[in-house]
Amino acid sequence: MTTFTRRQTLGLGAAALVSGILAGRLPVNAAETDTLTIAFNVNLPSFDPTVGASAVNPTIQAIYRSIFSQFIGQKTDLSFEPGILTDWGWNEDKTKVWMDVREGVTWHDGSPLTPEDVVWSLERAANPETGNPIQFVWSTIGNFSVDGNKVTADVLRFEPTLFMWMAFLTGYVMPKAYYEKVGAEGFEKAPIGSGPYMVEEYEGNAFLKLKAYPGYYGDKPAFDTVIFKFVPDTTSRVAEIESGSSDVTLEIPYEEYDRLIAKPGLSGVAEPVSDIGMIFLNNIDVMNDKNVRLAANYAINKQAIIDRLLSGYGVPLDTLEAPEYSAFDPDIKIPYDPDLAVKLLAESGYSTDNPVKFTIQTTRGLKPKDYEMIQAIVGMWRKVGIEADIEVYEIAKHYELRAADQLAPAAFYNWGNAIGDPTTSTGFAMFGPSPHSVWNTDDLDGMIGPLWGEMDEEKRIEGWKAVSKYIAEQGYVIPLLQYVQPIVFKDTLTVEPNLSGALQPTLVAPK
Repeated sequence: MTTFTRRQTLGLGAAALVSGILAGRLPVNAAETDTLTIAFNVNLPSFDPTVGASAVNPTIQAIYRSIFSQFIGQKTDLSFEPGILTDWGWNEDKTKVWMDVREGVTWHDGSPLTPEDVVWSLERAANPETGNPIQFVWSTIGNFSVDGNKVTADVLRFEPTLFMWMAFLTGYVMPKAYYEKVGAEGFEKAPIGSGPYMVEEYEGNAFLKLKAYPGYYGDKPAFDTVIFKFVPDTTSRVAEIESGSSDVTLEIPYEEYDRLIAKPGLSGVAEPVSDIGMIFLNNIDVMNDKNVRLAANYAINKQAIIDRLLSGYGVPLDTLEAPEYSAFDPDIKIPYDPDLAVKLLAESGYSTDNPVKFTIQTTRGLKPKDYEMIQAIVGMWRKVGIEADIEVYEIAKHYELRAADQLAPAAFYNWGNAIGDPTTSTGFAMFGPSPHSVWNTDDLDGMIGPLWGEMDEEKRIEGWKAVSKYIAEQGYVIPLLQYVQPIVFKDTLTVEPNLSGALQPTLVAPK
């Protein structure tokens, strides 16, 4: 763990007073007991980790991984490890897959987890009627058979990232018998999984209380009780940790991070994560003008935003591939060039006196300084002849609009890619048929399409690099930065940072 102790006196006052929702019900000095209290930055819309928009929210995976087990596990450095599957792979000609299911695992109701649960979970995920947002990945295998603890299936369409997804979004094993007994509504009321914690109490938009599951097959977690307080407001999260009401919090403004870790009794960690900040462009209205798109890219001083708003915490990006991703190409550059932006806009008849106008959507408080970053970008755009109106929405609204292809011409988003593959960054964000894309043009789809099933790994990665280069040349998206995730915690604790950005309770322990 890297612990930062540098001071930065910024003269910021105390944050807003903490909410009293849990007053009298939960311990204040939780770290001194067997309870860990986390001031979390998003609410939990649904307990089912495999369906609906929340299933692809990277932030919520910290909760889902606490309750449920994934087919394949993932370490904090993003490398893979056994989960419910202890071994897996393709046959030689990649026409079949095989999976060995861990023995001795039980669900939170004490019933055994079986290979039939694995098959049912995969078939359910592949069924378009169940609403799995990654259905098009899971549907690439079928015709399952079970022999002892080994599951085999036919490859219906080769998907090179199939096993990576088993450690990623929606890649969770679900309880077949229990779910079929209680149904979707009953499962939301009383969910069970096979993870390290089981649900004890839940109050929507307020908190989630978890208890360690004594029958968990893995290492015993350090805390018997974990409480996620849902605190979307950044000021309130600062107050939670500063007052001692919570033991850990994350995603606070970096100047507050610097201030808090200089205080007695507090510590922190801030390291790059796999999340990237980017602006979706929708191929509607003025965004069909290449000059407008490129000008919007060239007018943004990314390093200045990182330095001035994020206290230097961040890595500027020019593609949707972070340095840890397998298709990162450092030779692709989109320089800050406001003069070129002015020239391009002039070619399309726009200027500061006759600006191009559109709406940009953004969250406010989901990530450190997200709204302020967009304010700064809008200011930079204004100087070259772009007039953008800011519309603030909740992250759930973003998912809803994106799935319906109804985002504004520009929309800020933080993209998580914990498996580091180009399909799960550039691919899903930019391929027209993807439910996560709002850019739909034949030229780009024609380049991306053949790469989905490319079996030659070297050729596949080089193909994605060529796609990233073309996107940069056309200005089809606006990459901004790789995030550094600030986590503040009581100095009686240790926190292992997770490159995926998932602040899992199992990564927190008393000193």
